[in-house]
Amino acid sequence: MACDGSYTVFIVPLQNSLYSSDALRYFHWLKKLRALEREKDSLWSGLQVLEQARFWYQHQLDHVSQRHARMDTREHDEEDEGRSCALRSFMQRVNGSLGSLLNNAYVCSVAPDEKDGSDWYLRWKNATLTQIIRESGHCMFLLPTHLSQSIMGGESEE
Repeated sequence: MACDGSYTVFIVPLQNSLYSSDALRYFHWLKKLRALEREKDSLWSGLQVLEQARFWYQHQLDHVSQRHARMDTREHDEEDEGRSCALRSFMQRVNGSLGSLLNNAYVCSVAPDEKDGSDWYLRWKNATLTQIIRESGHCMFLLPTHLSQSIMGGESEE
């Protein structure tokens, strides 16, 4: 794998003048070769990131399967449930980002602007509401109360 500063420099003397068409073609060929080497390095770096993400996901899957084995013996509390929901939302976001990265044929040097975090918040809310609906499925008449409490941040209407 190539690293920074691993480029090979070689000089080929030209028989004509420096401003000849042969010299210009050679210069453009070298420039293209350098760009291809940098693109190769970027792709290698991206591959490393994907491998690290794969190892992280494998570790998380192992951890979750161990937690599920432990949860069979005891009931999980709301804190674990909220953390699981937030983790699921984060994993969906990362999966979407990795999918778009893999589907994109171009190498982007600048990441998209994600400072506001509104996407994460909407995904988290969606996952929370989906979970509430799933849990309240057997008693649909209580669903509006659960949804209003969830949307209002746990406050009950009096």
